Amino acid sequence: MNRIRYPMKIGWYSELSSVEKRSWFASLGGYVLDAFDSTIFSLSMPILLSIGFLVKSEAGVLSSVSLIGSALGGWSAGLLADRFGRIKIMKLTVIWLTVFTMLTAFCNSYWEFFALRFFQGLGYGGEMIVSGVLISEVIRSSLRGRVASTIQSGYAVGNALSLAVLPVVLAYYPPESAWRILFTLGVIPAIIVWWIRQKTPESSVYLGGKKDAGKAKSSTIKIIFGHSYRRITITATILSTGIFGGAYVMITWLPTYLRLSLGLPVTSMSGYLFVNILGSLMGPFICGYISDKLGRWKTIMLFLLLQTGVVSVYMFMSVNLNITLVLGYFLGALQGGLASSTMPAFSELYPTSMRGGGAGFCASFGRGFGSLMPAAVGFLTAYIPLGIAMGSLAIASYAIAFIASLTLPDVTGADLNSVSQQRPVAEKNRQQLEIK
Repeated sequence: MNRIRYPMKIGWYSELSSVEKRSWFASLGGYVLDAFDSTIFSLSMPILLSIGFLVKSEAGVLSSVSLIGSALGGWSAGLLADRFGRIKIMKLTVIWLTVFTMLTAFCNSYWEFFALRFFQGLGYGGEMIVSGVLISEVIRSSLRGRVASTIQSGYAVGNALSLAVLPVVLAYYPPESAWRILFTLGVIPAIIVWWIRQKTPESSVYLGGKKDAGKAKSSTIKIIFGHSYRRITITATILSTGIFGGAYVMITWLPTYLRLSLGLPVTSMSGYLFVNILGSLMGPFICGYISDKLGRWKTIMLFLLLQTGVVSVYMFMSVNLNITLVLGYFLGALQGGLASSTMPAFSELYPTSMRGGGAGFCASFGRGFGSLMPAAVGFLTAYIPLGIAMGSLAIASYAIAFIASLTLPDVTGADLNSVSQQRPVAEKNRQQLEIK
């Protein structure tokens, strides 16, 4: 008797069209590349400190200068994507990021490192913003939250890859040269990502709104700070500042905290970080699903409250290493969920003609302002323990984000496919803010 075989379905992925799937892989790959290259610095930081190449205050500044570059790069790439298309700019950011990451391997001084980290940051920001805009436009509104959020999981994949190669490189090379080799490996995922994007079509929403964008008489900066969008832009930027400020504190300093404050050897540190990465892989899936059901801002507020609790226990209480291991999972899951939530929410607040510039400004400058937090941690460690500095500044960041989220209008599932329907959405945003 012949059995009828039905195609296997994998959740929402099975519901995506071929174009949606290609766009998802193109966006996800950018986050993998971004994370692989950026977390190499965090993983190399204990090495650079131990060999005397850097001191803690310099390490904090290098983390922040990259994030400041990310703010400028993200907004600039968003503006360029509004003018030239999402895919063209996404291919450019891959090349840019790869070149400056490889050049970092040849640094011989702090100031060379400083300059190259800034240029790396330009590429990081461009990757995040344009990928977020593309996926928000391509995915249908009923699935946007859960699909668009999951590209943030690429960060966990890239982080896991860099974490996997760290002990291998250290096993064969001395610390003085191992960190340089790590920075050269970013070219491998870059080639794959660039090839995927070559096969990915442009966003139909962007193509449909291109004529409307060409008729615009005002610049994007004037519009997003004009009467209809000013409060949305400022508040969303503050929200992004809080979310990423807290995230960058933990991402940047957690390897150093585990290695130097808790005294874990490299092999044990890698295990603890892997659990954290596993959480950050799952968090965007959970956050995206909840945001489609509960709404963008309610979900963000929930995750902020939970993350504050986890960080408080992780950093301020004396718990054994087993509990620390478990908490690391939730720390990563909530952190990944919060980071994944911003671009789908911001993209729904702006029309196609200015979506890259508007959403890009909020997310990018939020990252830029939030980037001050890792540097602040570095300076505070001269007066208080590292864990106390990390926990205090992370929680302060989450509080800022929570207050901002209370005042933003929720337009979950807004239709981005019709340019004519986007102006009423913007007007609705303005009216909701005036009522509040």
